[in-house]
Amino acid sequence: MPRDHGPTVVGQPQIVVRGVTRIFHQGPVEVHALRGVDLDIAVGEFCGLAGPSGSGKTTLLNIIGGLDRPTAGWVDVAGHRVTDLDRGDAAEFRLDHVGFIFQAYNLVPVLSAFENAEFTLLLRGVPAGERRAIVEPLLARVGLVDEADRKPHELSGGQQQRVAVVRALATSPDIVLADEPTANLDSATSEGLLDMMAELNRDLGTTFLFSSHDPVVIDRVQRLIRLRDGLVADDGAGVAVGPAAAP
Repeated sequence: MPRDHGPTVVGQPQIVVRGVTRIFHQGPVEVHALRGVDLDIAVGEFCGLAGPSGSGKTTLLNIIGGLDRPTAGWVDVAGHRVTDLDRGDAAEFRLDHVGFIFQAYNLVPVLSAFENAEFTLLLRGVPAGERRAIVEPLLARVGLVDEADRKPHELSGGQQQRVAVVRALATSPDIVLADEPTANLDSATSEGLLDMMAELNRDLGTTFLFSSHDPVVIDRVQRLIRLRDGLVADDGAGVAVGPAAAP
């Protein structure tokens, strides 16, 4: 079964971002993806990051999830200073606490849809019978029972995205970080997935943070955080936010 991560209290800060900047180098050119972001997200929030392409949404998600490191600043997630973790500890942290839904799916080509969906449970050492009991209802929920034995190259883009969603949700993570999770889905499927995520948010207190341009997602989130030019332009409470102070 998914691990019990201990009690959480809705409303307490779960994601704390302070003074985060991220600079990428493209040859001699510096690209400032994030320019000093301060942000708090509480346990059990259902949030969206919105903003034009290049505003820093994906970069911020990757830093919160420990997939990337900031040039400056720090991030705490579920009481862990993720920006201080080494590569191995960051991977262990993600396995225990975070579900990722990537825009590019990131499925393992040689594994079936079912095997991809159960992959994080396998890494956790969950027995085969328990993995099946968790994954099969989720695949049914997204309409993929008949495709469970197919490899990713035998699935459409939308079907691959649904497998990626099931993989992220199978472990009942504390936090789900989703980068354009509905980008390749029709509106009916998008609504169904958002219903499932909202159910987990409501029943288990799972915190969700989406990056999306999709009006279907934007209309469903309870808090919309707007980024512009690597800064938080609106924190979702209608408050304009300027460049962050140094951490």
